[in-house]
Amino acid sequence: MRKFYFFIIFCLLIASCKSQPQIAEEVYVEPELELEEEIYFEIFEPEFEVVYIMILQSDLVVTEFETVLRITNPNVFAVEVISISYELYGNGFKWAEGARNDILHIPAESSYETTFKFEMNFINMPRRLLDDIIALRQVNYRFTGEAEITLDFFHIESLHMSYDYSGTSDVRQRSQR
Repeated sequence: MRKFYFFIIFCLLIASCKSQPQIAEEVYVEPELELEEEIYFEIFEPEFEVVYIMILQSDLVVTEFETVLRITNPNVFAVEVISISYELYGNGFKWAEGARNDILHIPAESSYETTFKFEMNFINMPRRLLDDIIALRQVNYRFTGEAEITLDFFHIESLHMSYDYSGTSDVRQRSQR
């Protein structure tokens, strides 16, 4: 009987020594968030320049013109000009005003040229201005207005800018293009 008790104690001892299997806990560990370096871009406003003013049709009273406007993007990213409202003055007199709502895509660090057509009535203008236009002399211009632009890769709303540029421009006949 001793052997029997010894066998039972031995079995109990072996059973009690057997450890329970470890249960692996599922623990959700968030991946480390990489801190992005802050990147700053200087945003420069596009520059507007009247390249030249061209006479399309010349009459004694009303003359049709075309103004070629260069828009330069000095930024390291593309911009889109959504709308432009403008006033064009020549030799101190208001020649034209208007707006364009077509999108002009201007690549990074480059320029884009676009044209504006308008009519000018010389009735309220000094005779010397008409003579300068007919003689194809340079005219002093002032190009002023507002533009709405968006930045090509930034997710920000459009930016509004005002501009006011002055200079001199050639007056050309259509055939001298």
